Amino acid sequence: MIMKNSKKTESNYDVIIVGGGIQGAGVAQAVQAAGYNSLVLEKSHLAAGTSSKSSKLIHGGLRYIKSGDFSLVKESLQERRLLLKNAPDLIYSNRFYIPIYKHSCYRPWQIRLALIAYWMLSGCFPDGKFKTVAKHHWSELKGLNTNNLVKVFCYSDAQTDDVKLTEAVIKSAVSLGGKISCPAKLVSAQQSNGGYDIDYEESGTIKSTFCRFLVNAGGPWVNQIANCISPIPNTLPISMVQGAHLMLDTKISDECFYLESPTDGRAVFVLPWKGGTLLGTTETLHEGDPEDSAITKQEREYLLDILNTHFPDYKGKICGEMAGLRVLPKNNGKQNYQSLSREVQLITDNNKPSHYLAIYGGKLTGYRATASKVVQIIESTLYRRAPRGNTKTLLLTEGTLIEEALAENAQPEGTKIS
Repeated sequence: MIMKNSKKTESNYDVIIVGGGIQGAGVAQAVQAAGYNSLVLEKSHLAAGTSSKSSKLIHGGLRYIKSGDFSLVKESLQERRLLLKNAPDLIYSNRFYIPIYKHSCYRPWQIRLALIAYWMLSGCFPDGKFKTVAKHHWSELKGLNTNNLVKVFCYSDAQTDDVKLTEAVIKSAVSLGGKISCPAKLVSAQQSNGGYDIDYEESGTIKSTFCRFLVNAGGPWVNQIANCISPIPNTLPISMVQGAHLMLDTKISDECFYLESPTDGRAVFVLPWKGGTLLGTTETLHEGDPEDSAITKQEREYLLDILNTHFPDYKGKICGEMAGLRVLPKNNGKQNYQSLSREVQLITDNNKPSHYLAIYGGKLTGYRATASKVVQIIESTLYRRAPRGNTKTLLLTEGTLIEEALAENAQPEGTKIS
């Protein structure tokens, strides 16, 4: 409950970011590196939404080759290389196996061409080359079904802990002077001369501040946040597409498998995760409040069918499950979500110059590139400052700076970043 007459005036900021997922964290780091001062408002905890419910992959998106999203794949592969360099304790390369069967939707020559394109878009580095697994080694593929198997390809991509990565990016922002309020919920934002007057709730108190630029990084809540702003800024009609994952108690392999669903040909990953196996993902339209996102019986059966088809002797059990929401362009009733663009869209207000921007979509891998584009727009409004760093070279590490920053805000007991 909000206490009456509890409004408190806070310091002003150049930029306030609403949302503490990976996109909001990336913007906070980029804004601080560019010389501005920022505040992140997160209503529950860091990476609470989609950013903690991803496939934990740092990758270019091999399947986007099919849809011709070459610029997205190239950008993501460039970002993968940067992250492997700047976050060696958080990002690690792994092998991915693609089995091709007689009944598979794609023939070996098509997968080979896609992998060649993937390697070329990555910069043709030697460590990015793919190979074909010889037939006499198929028995070493951890129980993979070899009936009607005609070819197995192997290539490299990377994995991460998405929550730890989000925390590390926020830590970097805090080390550059950024502030974070968590939990803190935006109550209202009123357009004012040269920015926004902001009211937000923190620990039962309404606090007021002012920012010269407001960034909406709310993920699936992006349009709900827009409705808290006066006047309501430009918005996009969106589809919220659910991606479900199952966590299994027994590890299949230390390496990864890129599988094809026998029912609809979708790509599904089998990944090592915390001593077990992570299986996902799905694409199911979610309607209603993002808070109500939960894996469905149909999704569970869909994933288990793919697992049992490819690993018929696997005996592991489900020990957890999660469902995150992708923000995609409105699909106008179409059921093929794979055809919808994964390109991030940055929507500003109609003012010249702009003082508001909303992030629609965006991939975990490309968060830094997205943040760089956001800062370019902010700089056109606030003008350039003396930079404090470069996000292309800033190292990302685990640490305690986040907890220290929250302690400074006098968070109530139980507010803990895990």
